[in-house]
Amino acid sequence: MLRFPEIDPIAFRLGPLAVHWYALTYLIGFGLGYWLLLRRLKHQPYARITQPAPWTRESVEDLLLTAILGVILGGRLGYCLFYKPAYYLANPLDILKVWEGGMSFHGGAIGVVVGLAVYAWRRKRPFLEVTDLLVPAVPTGLAAGRIGNFLNGELWGRPADPSLPWAMIFPGAGPEPRHPSQLYQFLGEGLLLFVLLWLYARKERARGEISGAFVFGYGVFRFAAEYFREPDDYLGLLSLGLSMGQWLCVPMIIGGAALWLWSKKRNAHPPLDQPTPDEHSDDPARSLSEERSDESKGS
Repeated sequence: MLRFPEIDPIAFRLGPLAVHWYALTYLIGFGLGYWLLLRRLKHQPYARITQPAPWTRESVEDLLLTAILGVILGGRLGYCLFYKPAYYLANPLDILKVWEGGMSFHGGAIGVVVGLAVYAWRRKRPFLEVTDLLVPAVPTGLAAGRIGNFLNGELWGRPADPSLPWAMIFPGAGPEPRHPSQLYQFLGEGLLLFVLLWLYARKERARGEISGAFVFGYGVFRFAAEYFREPDDYLGLLSLGLSMGQWLCVPMIIGGAALWLWSKKRNAHPPLDQPTPDEHSDDPARSLSEERSDESKGS
């Protein structure tokens, strides 16, 4: 058995400002995501997109800012609504106390989807083109967040067999050893999902295929990890012996698989360097030129 190391949640102080390790892991995750998105611009089809405008560093910066706002706002509101609705309805001002903790991935995912939809609409880009660019970089942010959970000694796992070499005793979780489920999630929905998705996205795919693979993959890894993660004490296990996190993963698994299959079948991402059959059908000048050419050949 291992004992959780005594880690001060505050990394350092800048005068009256206390900088927590958890905040630093988020910053590292966003910074790594930014670097990966810039590398994604070299992948196809993004390297050759010109309409309505090329993808640039500035585009990535705006996209990442939108995603960050979606994570923070959606994650906080999702936690309040999914996990403690009665408490926060009675104490609505406590919703603003983000420093006390409480973020939901599923709420953050909804917030990001809404933000990306607005981003795509304002810039007249296909929504799935935007999400396919972003999602391969997301698992690294998830991995950073799980490291933050571990350093905080929170979201520990269910009781484990004392003979398990990496079973750990967490402060505040009682004397029994537990699974370090934060590290399981770091390895599964973080590193492993990132490697699989990044390799998958290096080859050009049908539009929406990469987004569907991410949603499905995260749902599967998170669902499995929940078997080792201690359910929230105010919820416990719900119907069929599943946790809230697992029930929230069910629509993700189904929806991700459906999106992937639909994208494969529709093949909605024709190569942009080859004109589609009706690409010039609305060009009057080209149509007139072609008619004259046909007439001259006929004469």
